[in-house]
Amino acid sequence: MTLRINDEAPDFLADTTDGKIQFHDWLGDSWALLFSHPKDFTPVCTTELGAVARLKEEFDARNCKIIGISVDGVSDHVAWSADIELATGCAVNYPLIGDPDLEVVKLYDMLPGDTGNSAQGRTAMDNATARSVFIIGPDKRIKATLTYPMTTGRNFLEILRLLDSCQLTSQQQVATPANWQHGDAVIIVPSVTDDAAADRYPDGWDAPLPYLRYVAEPVHA
Repeated sequence: MTLRINDEAPDFLADTTDGKIQFHDWLGDSWALLFSHPKDFTPVCTTELGAVARLKEEFDARNCKIIGISVDGVSDHVAWSADIELATGCAVNYPLIGDPDLEVVKLYDMLPGDTGNSAQGRTAMDNATARSVFIIGPDKRIKATLTYPMTTGRNFLEILRLLDSCQLTSQQQVATPANWQHGDAVIIVPSVTDDAAADRYPDGWDAPLPYLRYVAEPVHA
């Protein structure tokens, strides 16, 4: 199953460090950051889980729940969490999905369907493609995906920026340019005509090209 932007995020029932969850029910009316790891007790992922824990208040402020997943079991996640706090100074403060049967990682197209049905005996290299990030909206649809190599730690400040853009552009008919940050100008999307844009933005816009119209970032709920 190949997942693309705007596809419905597959639902699943799984054990987590916070108990059993039905994913769509757990998501509720929130956004979600689902990010995966090829193996517990691996160095780069250890730094990442601590980094996300440090940023949890930022995700909370954006109505975005966090959930991690590794192909190991929940008991391994609990033991790994102690290492994460020791190494990063941040306790894991969000659920981690146990996926020892590889069901969820295959459901999300992070491992091939013929991979097998057990994490037993598999190394991090065997699961190298389980290094993905999914941003999922309250409508249960995938808004963005990223996949990193095992040797490159993910930049979760960039993922926050991506979330900000997804949330803004889901409510306003705008796009965000390269390197955009909150407070920067945004782009009026081509589907909005000049006449419609004039009604919406009476102060006008800057157009270095006819199809590139910059306007101040609109306020969104």
